[in-house]
Amino acid sequence: MLGLRKEPPLDPQVLEEAAEWLMRLSERELSEQERAEWERWKVSSPEHDRAWSRAQLLQSKFGGLPPSLAMSALDRPNSPERRAALGKLAILLALMPAGWGSWKLAQSQQCSADYRTDVGQRRELTLADGSQITLNTATAIDVMFDDRQRLIHLREGEILVQTAVDTAPLPRPFLISTRQGRMQALGTRFTVREVNSRTHLAVLDGAVSVRLAESRQTPPLIVNAGQRTDFSSQTFGDLTPTDRTLGAWAQGMLMADKMRLADFVAELTRYRRGFLRCDPAIADLRISGAFPISDTDRTLSMLVHTYPVLANRHLRGYWVTLSPA
Repeated sequence: MLGLRKEPPLDPQVLEEAAEWLMRLSERELSEQERAEWERWKVSSPEHDRAWSRAQLLQSKFGGLPPSLAMSALDRPNSPERRAALGKLAILLALMPAGWGSWKLAQSQQCSADYRTDVGQRRELTLADGSQITLNTATAIDVMFDDRQRLIHLREGEILVQTAVDTAPLPRPFLISTRQGRMQALGTRFTVREVNSRTHLAVLDGAVSVRLAESRQTPPLIVNAGQRTDFSSQTFGDLTPTDRTLGAWAQGMLMADKMRLADFVAELTRYRRGFLRCDPAIADLRISGAFPISDTDRTLSMLVHTYPVLANRHLRGYWVTLSPA
């Protein structure tokens, strides 16, 4: 049985041109000369045709430009806001057709959550009971406290939790829920991250009891200080020693100790808008050090000056490929 043929990725320059035309069409009526130029561009190469097909699909899904980008299209041609929107639009075209669905879901999750952070942001909260929650990049949570429980629902992203002793007349359990299960804090400090349909739990102090969402017969798993695990809605992963640097992001740092460059790039991507790719030729290069996540351009500069790596930038820096120096 023959598999489906996978299309090669589009050139970043072509994606940027398609994004520019799409933005221009959305903001005003083109002159006859501009329309003729646009038509010539569309038919001048197969890549242009593919890029514009994605632009049309994006238009049909959203009925025009995505709302968060549409207002930026009205800014001055060289304004930072419009340039940033152009880069985001080019990246969205690169992800089409699969990317629009996850983008739309992420927008929905973020907008309706009680508390949220954008890409590259962190946020510290002190809850009504004195517990402290730190939200990592692109994170959304709901807080539901009542007479019976103190519940945090993690919609997406990652949080660092430091629980406080409940002073209510009847002490209430402190719970964290994800799509994969529910965790009860037993006087503790821990991180919770949801990624790829699994919840990752690392306990720094105290202990956490975990129940699976779709396997009620499975006994709860107790994860103690210094341990970590991950779980789906039906099965637990192994208990392994935790790395206390896992919470370093709360201080604005990404810690690496002989980490594969490919894995480092995957982590850094969480804090950066756009595409960040690693050439397979240097994927196994080992990286060590402390890198700032609030300034990913500085982190890339540190890599380039420390290791045999080049950072090739496209789409005004929204598309970066790391390649051998």
